[in-house]
Amino acid sequence: MAVRTIDVRERVMAKNDEIAATVRDRLRAAGVASLNLVSSPGSGKTLLLERTLADIGEELGIAVVTGDVQTQNDADRLARHTNRLVQAVVTGGACHLDARQIDTALEQIDLQATRLLIVENVGNLVCPASWDLGEDAKVVVFSTTEGEDKPLKYPKMFRVSKYAVLNKTDLLPYLPFDMDRAVACAREVNPELQFFFTSALTGAGLDEWYDFLRSLVRKA
Repeated sequence: MAVRTIDVRERVMAKNDEIAATVRDRLRAAGVASLNLVSSPGSGKTLLLERTLADIGEELGIAVVTGDVQTQNDADRLARHTNRLVQAVVTGGACHLDARQIDTALEQIDLQATRLLIVENVGNLVCPASWDLGEDAKVVVFSTTEGEDKPLKYPKMFRVSKYAVLNKTDLLPYLPFDMDRAVACAREVNPELQFFFTSALTGAGLDEWYDFLRSLVRKA
């Protein structure tokens, strides 16, 4: 008699993908664009979102779900810049968000009043690469303090992302960071990756980022 062993991870991932498809259909039916922001800790992802909410949050009807291993500190920071509910998912040690958590979060979001959903994933360049949340695209954020070869060290994340934000450009005068090499490393992994160059601290490059978000909302 033949025996087939099914890995537990295989079953969990299959269920996640099923839920993610439901999330994606639900968002598209409501005309809501969606992005999954992923990065390692300390890339400036939360500050980028703070600036985005403060500058165009109401214009684009942005709703936010943020994930962290412990504490809701990031959600508290973001909530200061919007009148909308910012949902904090505290994973209690898990290194990524999953589609079920996003599906649950949607229950508290007025999709009719929302045009763009941004998920701030747990700071990790490994696990979140494998988990579909039902988003339109992943946006990988990395910074000038992390090294140009980051895309080569974590290729899957850069391969599955459609967009990349290279943040903390204000620090370039003080760091031995080669922007051209960083882009080349990323494009070696994913030739189609579209880049934005920003400083969430000074605001440099944010206009291009905002125009990109506006274009997503128009298309949705």
